[in-house]
Amino acid sequence: MKTSFDHLNQFRAFQDRMPSNPGDKFGAFVIPRGSMQFTVIASCGSDEVRWEHVSARCRDYKGERCPSWDEMCWLKDLFWEDTECVIQFHPPKSEYVNLHPHVLHLWRDLGNEIARPPTVAV
Repeated sequence: MKTSFDHLNQFRAFQDRMPSNPGDKFGAFVIPRGSMQFTVIASCGSDEVRWEHVSARCRDYKGERCPSWDEMCWLKDLFWEDTECVIQFHPPKSEYVNLHPHVLHLWRDLGNEIARPPTVAV
């Protein structure tokens, strides 16, 4: 993750339910982009859960929907460095967790480099 979330401090939200302070590398954020508003929860991982994580949903005047690929790339750039690889999982259906129908997730393993296919295979 980025070494600082200072660029996101103005968007910190839900302090009553998810308190975080300026400079914390976790928290809830409401971030505008054009006519869209993104509700984001970010975590920098811990000793117990060694994964960085961002979950996001978006809303405009038409209502809520899942973020698009381009929007997830934009969110990746807000929270991680260009040199870092993050992933979206499609786990076995038996492991699905769906607490909100319009939320997508980005993950980065703190303990291991994420395996990727060679670029010639893409």
